[in-house]
Amino acid sequence: MASLPTNPNIAIFCDYENVAIGAKDANYTNLDISLIIERLLDKGTIVVKRAYSDWDTFKQAKKPMHEAAFELIEIPHVSYSGKNSADIRMVVDALDLCYTKPHVNVFVIISGDSDFSPLVSKLRENNKFVIGIGVKSSSSKLLLENCDEYIFYDDLVREKRKSERNAQQKGRQKRETTETQPSNGAPAKEGETNADRAGARQEAVDLVLETVEALFRERDENIWASHVKQVIKRKRPQFSETFYGFRSFNELIEESQTQQLLDIQKDEKSGGYVIIGFGPKA
Repeated sequence: MASLPTNPNIAIFCDYENVAIGAKDANYTNLDISLIIERLLDKGTIVVKRAYSDWDTFKQAKKPMHEAAFELIEIPHVSYSGKNSADIRMVVDALDLCYTKPHVNVFVIISGDSDFSPLVSKLRENNKFVIGIGVKSSSSKLLLENCDEYIFYDDLVREKRKSERNAQQKGRQKRETTETQPSNGAPAKEGETNADRAGARQEAVDLVLETVEALFRERDENIWASHVKQVIKRKRPQFSETFYGFRSFNELIEESQTQQLLDIQKDEKSGGYVIIGFGPKA
């Protein structure tokens, strides 16, 4: 299978009804589209987001989908509209984008429906990397095996729950060390305590570690610190290391190393850091 392009442009096509029903049948409260977006932003820049459904049937989903900047394509369930009308519209739109926008090199099909397998084959025939996303119990084996990569929504939910448990544990540890002095950094804001600043700095370190972990999940090679910042900015355009009390992103990377959370090497030519490993040391 093809390998994921470096810093790709990504187009998302979502068969919302299929994946929402699959999530409900798997006893997930609601489909959390933000989990999918977060995972894809680890891979590249999302340039197209389209979701197809009879939105009168899923009115409660329209607000979070709009907030995630999806273009909602209305596919009404009426007598002249067959079961596969959303599938047909998705296929037409995806192929149109494939042939007219050569800068889009990764296509994401959010569905478990085997009817999309010919679309996947055609996209790959045109040198596009195809990622499928769906609920495990309702994902067709035919579609799954035809994609370059397939992500189970179940795994994203599991990772979120694990992250929430870790955050709760860190919150308890933070409360137990509220008097911890922060390392050298930007001057304290008016009314800001040492505990506030230490907590903010640690939040930035945790964000870096989370991003590095996600990037190593996607590739088996060393990662430039500048690329880590680029991915963070894709997810949080407002991100600035100075807000967290660091004079530079290199200083934030150095703090992560000080806490033995990153293994880094300095590139003498550029002055930047290369991350060669991560994770707490025993």
